[in-house]
Amino acid sequence: PRWYACYTRARAEKQVAKFLQTRGIESYLPLVMRNRQWKDRKKVVPFPLFPSYVFGCFAIRDLHSVLTTPGVSTIVRTQGQPTPIASEELENVRRFAAALASTGIEPESRPFLAEGQRVRITEGPFEGVEGFVIESRGRKRVLVGISAIGQGLEVDIEYFGESCRASVV
Repeated sequence: PRWYACYTRARAEKQVAKFLQTRGIESYLPLVMRNRQWKDRKKVVPFPLFPSYVFGCFAIRDLHSVLTTPGVSTIVRTQGQPTPIASEELENVRRFAAALASTGIEPESRPFLAEGQRVRITEGPFEGVEGFVIESRGRKRVLVGISAIGQGLEVDIEYFGESCRASVV
């Protein structure tokens, strides 16, 4: 079994993750807590880190079972073949999601860019996370993403404080 990205219908990620689990397929839906305001109240609610994507660990022989899961539109493919996601990339996203949960920082979603130097954060709350250093509007930022789905998330490096250090990978 390998990890694959399942593209879902809009706002069906949580249901898809549950359905995959009931079918015996390991799934991973990284969530981030965000503040939302309605007319009468404010509330912190979980949102998918990558909207419309749920990650599933399955063998190719289980492809039909995944594709017939309610809410799943397709599996991310390259040249017609399902594109596996490296377990290291998924583990990196798990570390990133855990660091976001512990710090309360809300990342900004960005297209995944393969430019700049790849770094690994060696100190601070994002320790162990690998990403690319980019500069946006004069601020140094770290971009972490999954190349198979072409999406990334970025965070200001100044959030890390004085103790944050990064080494080139």
